[in-house]
Amino acid sequence: MKKVVLGFLFGGLLALTAPAHGQSEPVASIESIEQVSNDNTTATLYLRALDWAENHFTKLPKTAFKPDASAHEVRVTGTSKVTPVTVSGKEQPMVVYFDFIFKTTSQGYDYRVTNFKIVTTTGKTVETKSLEEYITQLTADHNDPKTHNARRVTAQANSLASEVALSFRSYMNNTPVTEEGTVGLPATEH
Repeated sequence: MKKVVLGFLFGGLLALTAPAHGQSEPVASIESIEQVSNDNTTATLYLRALDWAENHFTKLPKTAFKPDASAHEVRVTGTSKVTPVTVSGKEQPMVVYFDFIFKTTSQGYDYRVTNFKIVTTTGKTVETKSLEEYITQLTADHNDPKTHNARRVTAQANSLASEVALSFRSYMNNTPVTEEGTVGLPATEH
């Protein structure tokens, strides 16, 4: 009798925990957004962001580069890759586009790495679709429990968003020194 009861309890426990392993929830938007307080002028912040986008943005090729000096805004579309795998474990690199958007605010600036799109090919047709839609399709694929592509692609895209955000924030935090000889010296009166 004990074995029968334990069997039912164990079976019930398995039945309750099985749905927790699936990804039935909607896919969260993949992006990195930050608002930063800064005392510099909007023109100074805009010029720093412009310099980063022109000279230090590493996700090439970059397209749709749109600086707007009057709005103190910089937009650029970057390119990278994600690599889902086949059931046999072979990597299938796929191109991903994303937008980097910088805008000054009255207290500093905000920026975002957002609008991820994946390039898909069907026969001779090349198109883009939102990465969230692609991940939803991966989740529905019957091979996803073997390949874990939905989690793999989500993690790679989140890592990419974090990498770009970290690069930009690091660059913005390292303000150039205008007069090298005055660093650490007391101010002099004229």
